[in-house]
Amino acid sequence: MLPDREFFDRLADAAKAETLPRFRTGISVANKEAAGFDPVTEGDRAAEAAIRALIETHFPDHGILGEEFGNVGLDRDYVWVIDPIDGTRAFISGLPVWGTLIGLYHKGEAVMGLMDQPFTGERYFADGKNAHYRGPGGNKAISTRPCADLSQAILFTTSPHLYTGDIKTRFETVQSKVQLARYGCDCYAFALLASGHIDLVIECGLKPYDVGGLIPLIEQAGGIVTDWTGGPAEMGGEIIAAGSAEIHAQALAILKG
Repeated sequence: MLPDREFFDRLADAAKAETLPRFRTGISVANKEAAGFDPVTEGDRAAEAAIRALIETHFPDHGILGEEFGNVGLDRDYVWVIDPIDGTRAFISGLPVWGTLIGLYHKGEAVMGLMDQPFTGERYFADGKNAHYRGPGGNKAISTRPCADLSQAILFTTSPHLYTGDIKTRFETVQSKVQLARYGCDCYAFALLASGHIDLVIECGLKPYDVGGLIPLIEQAGGIVTDWTGGPAEMGGEIIAAGSAEIHAQALAILKG
């Protein structure tokens, strides 16, 4: 039996109870990367622990792929993909574009997903067929918007400084062709795309948990998510999400190199 929206809400609420009280409180930050800066907070760990506890209780035969506490049962038919705080840099900076990402894979394909932004009170959910929004704007189905050409597109990426070498050149070529480019929105950018506010999100170096909860949201809102070769996005890497087939094809032709 698949989980329903109520169960996804329980997971998001459990994470929210750990993240929101810690937001904008000056909590301590640990660095996971000796050669750089990969921050993690007690909110990340507490939120993932709360999510995992509920999954392990109600769906003990499912696998879990999580950012903070490792993986269990990745060879099982159903695997949960969890990022308790996607956008930890935003979280520790007081910027409300971070979110909790929870995805469900079936035999390697992302089929259900959720992105929750507790501070703004916005929750985005893909139920397997359709994408939904619940928040200050009401409770409604969402969809991507039509856009026929890159020259009319709004593009988001987390940071242009993350790109190096050849992939930097390819990204910058796409960026030079769009109407508007904006930076720094992490998972929130994907939610804006699914809601029809922007047209293109391009990222590099993503992990499965960075995108697992977002793939169903984009696809079930009418968009397309692939890697830069046009293949599946479920395992992360260099990722492109587009609101229309035309924009996806035009950008992908450049990103493929």
